[in-house]
Parts: sequence; structure tokens; C-alpha cells
Amino acid sequence: MTEAARPEPSRVYRWIVLFVVSLTMFGNYYVYDCIAPIADLLVKQLGFSDANIGLLQAIYSIPNVFMVLIGGYVVDRIGTRKGIFIFGTLCLLGSILTVLSGRLGLMAAGRLVFGLGAESLIVAVTTAIAKWFRGKELSFAFGINLTISRLGTWLAQNSPTWAHSAYTNWRSPLVISVLFATFCVTGAVVYWAMEVYAEKHFAVGQAGSTDKVVLKDIFKFGVSYWYIVALCIVFYSAIFPFETFAIKFFMDAHGTSRQLGGFLVSILTAFTMFGTPAFGLFADRMGKRALLMMFGSMLLIPVYLMMAYTNVTLYVPMAMMGVAFSLIPAVMWPSVAYIVDQSKLGTAYGLMTMIQNIGLAGLNLLVGWANDYGHASAQNPTGYRLGMWIFSCLGFLGVLFSFLLRQRELGPHGHGLETITTKTGA
Repeated sequence: MTEAARPEPSRVYRWIVLFVVSLTMFGNYYVYDCIAPIADLLVKQLGFSDANIGLLQAIYSIPNVFMVLIGGYVVDRIGTRKGIFIFGTLCLLGSILTVLSGRLGLMAAGRLVFGLGAESLIVAVTTAIAKWFRGKELSFAFGINLTISRLGTWLAQNSPTWAHSAYTNWRSPLVISVLFATFCVTGAVVYWAMEVYAEKHFAVGQAGSTDKVVLKDIFKFGVSYWYIVALCIVFYSAIFPFETFAIKFFMDAHGTSRQLGGFLVSILTAFTMFGTPAFGLFADRMGKRALLMMFGSMLLIPVYLMMAYTNVTLYVPMAMMGVAFSLIPAVMWPSVAYIVDQSKLGTAYGLMTMIQNIGLAGLNLLVGWANDYGHASAQNPTGYRLGMWIFSCLGFLGVLFSFLLRQRELGPHGHGLETITTKTGA
């Protein structure tokens, strides 16, 4: 049967494909977030410093500064099914290496291998979803994929509750993370089989563009793009490195249990699972995207100082942070599509991801150093304040870059970020 004569895959088949590839992301997200709940155990049982813990998270981001340059090319070259399988296997191998020994060098090597696979796996899965849903329910499919993926994060953050008995030592929670990492490979194998079957029986679309960087295009982006990139780096650097130390901070400075600390951090994830699509819809109808990003950045400024200097219930600052974590990404990433030519979107998103990873690596190392410098511990909770000030300052910078973006967009060189809505049809 010729390609033109074949029927398209059924809607049910496409959604099963989405669920299968999302399972690989589910395992990926769990492994990334498995370090924070054992941070205090690494200190007590292995003698790690906060700088060491920061390294375990930072080293994930370091290879992705370079992998984003080639990950898209690799997927284009070998295809989505091979890409998902190879990068999923790297995620599993990295999680296994991390649990083998309590030596910092080997654990860091494991996180490095995991990082090599994880971000490229996201690129491959994104490409696969575009291949199966282009011209159909693409935005909704991406939303479902993100929800399933972040469920992995939510489970990791709440693992001190549902896997309470495992937290008597540092190794058992990491063994559990290996079990979740197997989803990265099993999902890849099932997807491989489904794609091979589909190529024989259905007319399957071509893969979508990937987040690859074309260096010569970098010099063609306008000022508004660079303001968004600047906001991206300070915003994510204020969120993810905070999560690295949050549970330990809650236990030391606020006397929470590990279970409650994990639940408090998971509030951020729960907000994003449901809030991000809602805020995206709101922004499409309202416009005012730079203004919304400014509001989200303003929410970040007081939350860290509230936690460092007051005894207000932690639910308040975490809820404020959850709103910001849902709002800004929902507006920021789609905004790039308004100010960058369609043919250069892969480069634009790839560059943002690359610079974002530089920020994540740097801030994990910086805040780990700051905690050690302040001798942060349960006996000296004020030692965490320097790190909290660093995070708060990032909120100030977020407001600044959002303000500059708004001023630019309201001027003669604007791209419509503040005016384009679904009602205008523009």
C-alpha cells in the first residue's frame, strides 16, 4: 500500500502513543528531583556539604549547555524512536551509576550521564509529539505530556510520605529512582514498536522542528527576545536551585518533617500541572504578556525573605511561588513565537534552553556555597539567609527585565506581545 493510500492513525492510537512517550518523561522527571529529599541524609551519612549537593544538581545542567547544540541534530539524523531509546537508556544508566557508591565523584558522574540523556530525551519526545499531532490537537497534547511528566516530579517530592520507610538511609530512595528510570526505557521500547507498526499501516507525519541552535541566526534576534532570555535565566534560577535545598531548609529552619517539606515543595508542581494551561489561555485572551510576566516576577521577591525572616505559615509563600511558576512559563515560552521568525524558532528555543542551563548550574553551585559560607544547619538556621537573599534578588531582576520588555513592546519596535489576543485574530 502506498503512503498516500494509507489511512491516518486513529485518534485512540495517537493518544496511546502520547501516553507511552510521556511515560519516558515521567521517569525522567522523577530521577531529576530525587536528590532534594535526601539532601540532609547526604550531609549526615556521607558527610557531604551543601556545595556538594549543589554540584549533584548543577552537573546535570552542565552537559546540556552543549547537548542542546547537537541534540536536535541527532534526533533529526537517527529518527525519533532511536533517539528516545538511546537517550532514555542514558537516563537509566545515569540513575544506576548514582546509586552504586556513596563517593561524590561516582554520584556526580551518574548525574552527568543522566543529564546527557535527560534534556535530549525531552527534545526527542517533543519531536515525536509534533510528528503525531501536527495539525491536530498539538497544544493540548503538549499540555497532557507536561502534566504526566510533572507527575513524576510530584511523586519524587512526596516520596518521603509514600516511601517513608526508605528514608532511613540515602541509598534506598535512589534505588526507587532507578525503578522509575526504567520507564525511560520501557516507554521507548513500546514507542519503537508502535512507530514501526504505524509506518507499515498508517500515513504518519514528519517530525517537528527540534530545539537546535543555528549559530548564525543568533545575531538576527531582536532586543525583545534577549529580554525574554534574561527573564528566563533569572526566573528558572530562582526556582529550581531553591527546590534543590528547600526540603533541607524547611527541616532545619522551620522544623518541618521530611514528609511535610516534600509536600510543601510539591505545591509548586501541583500549581504548574493545572495552572500553566489556565494562565496560557488567559494570556491568549487578555494579551498584556510582558505585564503578566512582571506580575509573576514581583510575586517572587518577598517569598524567600518571608521564609527566611518570618514564621508565617509556609503555605503562603509556596502558594505565591506556585502562581509565579505557573504564570511566567505559560506566557514566556509562547511569547518567543511572536517575536522570532517561524523558521528560526528551533534556534531561539534551543538558545534559551542552553542559557537557562548555564543559570541553573551556576545558581546551584552558588547557593550551595552560600549555605556552607553561612554554616547553614538546624543549629544555625540563619545561615540560609544569604541564599534566600540571592533568590530574592533574582526576583528583582525578573521585574526589571519584564519592565524593559514591556517598554520595548509598547514602542515602535514592538511585536504585539501586549496587544495580540485570540479575539483580534492576529
